[in-house]
Parts: sequence; C-alpha cells; structure tokens
Amino acid sequence: MIRVLVAGAAGRMGREVVKAVAGDENLQLAGAVDFNHLGQDAGTLAGVGELGVVVTRDLAQTIKDTQAQVVVDFTNPDAVLDNIKTILNSGAFPVVGTTGLDQKDLDEIDQLARAKGLGCLVAPNFAIGAILMMKFAAQAAKYMPHVEIIELHHDQKLDAPSGTALKTAEAIMKVRESFRQGHFNEFEKIPGSRGGDYEGMRIHSVRLPGYVAHQEVIFGGLGQSLVIRHDSISRESFMPGVVLACNKILDYKGVVYGLEHLIAE
Repeated sequence: MIRVLVAGAAGRMGREVVKAVAGDENLQLAGAVDFNHLGQDAGTLAGVGELGVVVTRDLAQTIKDTQAQVVVDFTNPDAVLDNIKTILNSGAFPVVGTTGLDQKDLDEIDQLARAKGLGCLVAPNFAIGAILMMKFAAQAAKYMPHVEIIELHHDQKLDAPSGTALKTAEAIMKVRESFRQGHFNEFEKIPGSRGGDYEGMRIHSVRLPGYVAHQEVIFGGLGQSLVIRHDSISRESFMPGVVLACNKILDYKGVVYGLEHLIAE
C-alpha cells in the first residue's frame, strides 16, 4: 500500500482527501498536517470515524515519522511552494491541488524534483469533467477563436483567476494566435469590467458564497455561439482524480503539470 500524508487535512478539501484515501484499497493514510485541530483524529474530522491518525503541525517531521511516500497538498497559495520543497527534500512525492504557482515556481520545483529522483504532480483541477472541458475548449478554439472564460468559485478562494482558467487559456493559445478581441475603441467605465486580458482573450473571476468550482468557456462566431461549461457541485468530484494521482505519481520524475498527463498514460 502507498503511504499518503495529507497537508491541509483540517480544511474542506483536506477532509475530503482524508476520506478518499481511507476508502481506497491501495492507499493508507499515514499522516495529517494542519495548523488547526491539532491532536484531533483526521478520520473523525472527515466524518469517517477514528483512523488512528492525529493532526500534527510540522510537515517535515511528520513525513519523517510516518515514512509517507506521497503528500497531497491542499493548503494555500502562500505556503504551497515552501511545502513542495519540504516534501521533496523529505523524499516524498507531492500531489498538489493548491493553486498560485507560476512558471518560475514550476521550473524551480522541476529542477529540485529531478535532482531528488522524484515526481511532482501539480494539478489546477482534479475533476475528470474539468479535464474534458479544457480539452474540448482547445478543440473548439481551432474553429472559433473569439473566446472568453468565466470562472466561478466560493468566496474563500484567494487567487484569481483560477488555475483551471489559466490552464484553459494556455491550452487555447496553443491553437489560437494572439489578437485583441472586441471593438478597437471599446473602453471601461469601471476599471476591470472587461476582465483580465490574456493574449487578447478575457478571463472573468466570480467569488460568491454557494459556489464550489465552475467554469464557462464562451465562443462567439458569425451568427452563433458555443458554451462549454463544467460544474463541480461537490468537492467529492475531485477525489477520483486525487486517488488516481496518488496511485500513479510514484512512476514519474520531475513536474507533471495537469492531471490529463496521468490519465493519458
């Protein structure tokens, strides 16, 4: 069995990961790290009963004590880079769902991971439907290059736009030339009304209570429009992808950016 530690185990995503790991026959919950609920049983927090794994604070020490092979990180953008370095330096494989990393960060992580002979998955989205949404959007952009992205998340999400929106835009730009959309003389009466500008396409971020994770990719053409939308109505939607990543990441070296690369293998 693969020994898995969950960083951010007391958070909403972390609790779902604890539940998913505990329910998979190939995985064993080895440790749980968080700044909150210290000393409490991670299984009790996740609503699956006592698992004999208590929440601790020190990530490096807990990896060492538990001999964790994989560490799933759902923490926050301010901590994620340091966490990944700690995980790699401790000899474990990171599976990262926390967003906020840029290309410079990914390059740094890749260099460290390869030096350690370890793999690291960084996935903006673990939902299989979201992976398909991004794939379909890239296909559509070949024929309908006028596109805008609207992503909607709960109001506790810290970064904007979402990692999924950025990855979608990056995938579209592989098949679409950069050009300015909209009227040449358009102007914003309120700054930011047209959203963020990414190579000429616009990305809009919505943060409201009641949402989990949602995204629309809207294409416009002559006399027609196309909308590709994905909705995660529950955090459970991400768990099959997390479990898949935990089972497969041991076979990789360096950074793998996006769950689709593990699905395709």
